[in-house]
Formats: sequence, structure tokens, C-alpha cells
Amino acid sequence: MYISGNIKELNTYDAIVIGSGISGGWAAMELCRKGLKTLLLERGRDVEHIKDYPTANLNPWDFKFGLNNTLKDREIDPVQSNSYDPSTKHFYVSDADHPYIQEQPFNWLRGYQVGGRSLVWGRQCYRMSDLDFAANLKENVAVDWPIRYNDIAPWYSYVESHIGVSGQKENLAHLPDGEFLPPMELNCIEKHLAESLKKNEYNRLLTIGRVANLTRGWDHRGPCQNRNLCHRGCPFGGYFSSNSSTIPAAAATGNLTLRPFSIVTEILFDPENQKAKGVRVIDTLSNEVYEFYSKILFVNASTIATAGLLLNSVSSRFPNGFGNDSNQIGHNLMDHHSSAGAYGLHDQFKDLYYKGRRPCGFLIPRYRNLKEGEGLNFKRGYNIQGHGERQEWTDRSHNLNGFGKDFKAQLTTPGDWTVWMAGWGECLPYYENRVALDDLKKDKWGQPLLKIDFSFKENENKMMADIQDTSAEMLENAGFKGVEVFNYKKPGGTTVHEMGTARMGHDPKTSVLNKFNQMHAAKNVFITDGSCMTSSSCQNPSLTYMALTARACEFASRQLRSGGL
Repeated sequence: MYISGNIKELNTYDAIVIGSGISGGWAAMELCRKGLKTLLLERGRDVEHIKDYPTANLNPWDFKFGLNNTLKDREIDPVQSNSYDPSTKHFYVSDADHPYIQEQPFNWLRGYQVGGRSLVWGRQCYRMSDLDFAANLKENVAVDWPIRYNDIAPWYSYVESHIGVSGQKENLAHLPDGEFLPPMELNCIEKHLAESLKKNEYNRLLTIGRVANLTRGWDHRGPCQNRNLCHRGCPFGGYFSSNSSTIPAAAATGNLTLRPFSIVTEILFDPENQKAKGVRVIDTLSNEVYEFYSKILFVNASTIATAGLLLNSVSSRFPNGFGNDSNQIGHNLMDHHSSAGAYGLHDQFKDLYYKGRRPCGFLIPRYRNLKEGEGLNFKRGYNIQGHGERQEWTDRSHNLNGFGKDFKAQLTTPGDWTVWMAGWGECLPYYENRVALDDLKKDKWGQPLLKIDFSFKENENKMMADIQDTSAEMLENAGFKGVEVFNYKKPGGTTVHEMGTARMGHDPKTSVLNKFNQMHAAKNVFITDGSCMTSSSCQNPSLTYMALTARACEFASRQLRSGGL
């Protein structure tokens, strides 16, 4: 059910979910399936599966400037245009309309629409392990996670069995296997690199990426068509998104009310019950202000926006932000670095090519600091993600000479096989990496602008140097020529894995949430987006957000039934 801003009487629900992205869609589905009348609030426009994917079937030449952004795009959207092109621009915000303050360079990439960034995510799905959950305690970094792998393992399986994850089981303790659909296939150069790793590196392996792209039909969706146009929205349902899966499932229960164009500006506190009683909302179309009430509240606005909402929700009980007894809200911001790696050419296999456009690359799971005594100069680790392909004409045209038929033949003949690979590395939780509210500057709805102060530090920089060294070593050992290392020095936010501003922990004095993602200071508030993360590991985190969300919804519904909330 959709309600417009004109309907004021429908203001009380069993549950309210703020944000309709990957974790918010899951919260809505789980709560609706448990019989709770649920209001799903999204600050952006509505996007309906299939109907609202206008570029899904267009060719590059169907766009006025091809798939190239214009100078005006870069001027108006200096941040977002780093991620979009004309085929995906409609799924990103306008920087001009949605400003924020960068105290240090930080790319805050956003999609304000129903489905959020689940429409444009990378779909990589990897489980965390106790190597990750126990690392803070073992190394005396930040605070200990209040959960371990056994607490979340069944929820990983639950989520994987719903979204559909293709992948290969590898029996690694530090990268647990999941419930996989058949894997996609490595191409010949990737298989060659994999064989080289088996031969030269006993503690490294190369496997196909584990992705929420369907290799067979699944839950009335898919299969993947190998078009690699996922970021445009998939009319086949070949990958998981809120729009293709969880939101329709929630709506099918009859318990969902979806309200787009709704900016949540404040969580309302009930001092008598010491709980949240609801939210205050600005309708972005009418600028009218509404209040909605519920028994429980799930905050899934995404890490930075969640921190801003909590900090903006002040009262006599919470003068520094809702639930902020620990003064940790907004702090410990993390994002993976993915700037460093290596590239090389191989002069064999020229009689081989590939079919289609596979929507994922390969993965070399973490191989650093798996055990004590490795003698490295940095903590934690990284995985390597990459892909192998034949050079195309755009890669070689500047080196080719000629004219006419012979020149065209050179351009249309595939070049050498190449491999590009880079490290996705863990960022430690630093208190000084933070989100705060500006005291003076406001957006066009009168809300404080968010200030982001973030940088990668010595540990991450040392890790990047190691990524360059080991990536080049692996390529050279596999016979690649012209191997070059790189470090793009991309600022925080570019990997789009921001997390950590309302962390989980055992102690209310040093954390915001307990082991069930329940706010220590307000028991009917749950936060299950990336802000809940206590450390970042090096795995792409969305699978963990979904598993934590499903687990928290089960706990919250049990507590409601028993009268605990």
C-alpha cells in the first residue's frame, strides 16, 4: 500500500522501517511476514521493479554522448559522477541538491529512491568468520564484537537461500562457504592464474566471485543473462535487489505501507516509557511535517545518514543524540580501501575468447595475517578482486597505425589477454574518523548538513604497499609481461562500504547496540545497516547486513510477542 502526504490519519503501525535499501528491504519483509503492520519510509522517489528501469535495454549509441558523462555532469555532481554514467545517473542523487561537508576528501555516493543502492550494488556476497569477529578483542583494538560466527552462521544461510548466491565452495575457515547456486566459470587466463597460484603459493587460491547473480531461475527471478548491465536495474530479476525481491515479498503479505518522498528528521522519544515512540517526517513534495508512531523502529538509512539522524534526534534524555550515552554515535567510520593492485599482459591463449559479459570477477581470499608470527608491518588483511579479459580496441587504439581496411582489421582483432587485480583491504575503526552535524549550514529542508572527517591511516597505507607487491609477484610468477603496480589513492567512501558509526558491543558505556542490534538505551530501536559494524573485515559487507537484519527481526518479534518491548 502506498500513502501520499495527504493522508494524516494513517499514522500508527506495529513497526516503522527507515530506509528501503538492502537492509531496510529485508527488515520490511521480515516484519511484514511476522504479521506486523509495517511502515517503510524512503526519502526518495518510488522505483517499481521492471517498470522504472528506463535504460535497461538501451545500447551505448542510444545515448546522446554514448556512455560518457559531460562536463556539466562533473560540475553539478563532482562526487556522484565518479560512479554513474548516462545509463545509471537516474539512480544517484544530485550533489547540488544534496550537499555535505568534506573535512577531508570523502566520496559519499548515494541513491535516494525505493531500493536505495541495492539497485547499483556490486552483489559480492562473502561471510565473515571468527578471524574477523574476534580480531578486535585479540588485538585490543576498539571494542569486542558481541557475536561470533556461530551466532550468525544460520542467518547467513537463511539469507543466501533467499537471495540466491552463485559461488564455489573452497573449505576455507576464514572465508566460510555458503548456500551456493552453481558458480560462474573462470575464463582461460583466470584459470591459468589459478593454476599458477596452486603451483607457487600454497596459502593462496583463486576462485570465482560469490555474487547475488542467479545462475538458474530462483524465487521467481532470473536467471542472469550475462549482460553485465546490472547497475541499470535488471528486468529479468537476475540479481538481488530490494525492488525485485524483498519489497514485493513484504507487499504480498498485505502488511506493508510504503511511503516515498519522506525524509525522517527525528526519532521521537517517550520519556515515560524510555523508548522511541515514532518519527517526525518531512514530505519532500509538500514540505508538510508528519509524525508516525510504532511499537518498534528499525533504522536502516545507511551508515552516514543513520548517524546524522541519531545525532539530530535530541531531547532532555539524549542531549547529544538519540541513544548516544556512549558518545560513540558518528565515530569509528570505516570504508574498505580498493586503490592498490597490479596489471599485466599475457602472450598466450590467443586462440581462445569468451562468451557473454560475466557480471563478476575472480576472488583471491585473504592470505595475510591468518596466523600469528607472519612478521608483517600491518594488522588485518585484504582480499584480491580482479578479472581477466582480452584487450579491446579502446585499450590499443593509441598504439595502432594505419588507415582503412587494414586499420579496421587491427581494431577488430582482440588483443592480448590481460589481468587487472586490486586489494579490498580492511580499515581499522578509528574514533577520529567520524560523522557530525554542522552547527550553521542547512539543506533545503532546513536540516543540518553532515560533516565527514575520514582518512586512511598508516596501517591501511602499509597494507596497500603489500597489496602492490604481492599482486605483482603473483602475475610475474604466472608469466605475465609488462606488469605494472598502481595505487589510485581513492578517498574514503569510493568503495561504498561505509560502516561503523553506531557500533555493536557488550558494554553500553562504549557501544550503541547489543548483540541483537538493539539499542542499549532504547530497547525498541534496532539498527541493522552498516552503522552497526564493530570492525570492517575485508569482505564485502552487504551479506552481513542482511543476516544481522533477519536475526534482529526475529528477536524483535519474539520480544514483542512476549511483552519484552
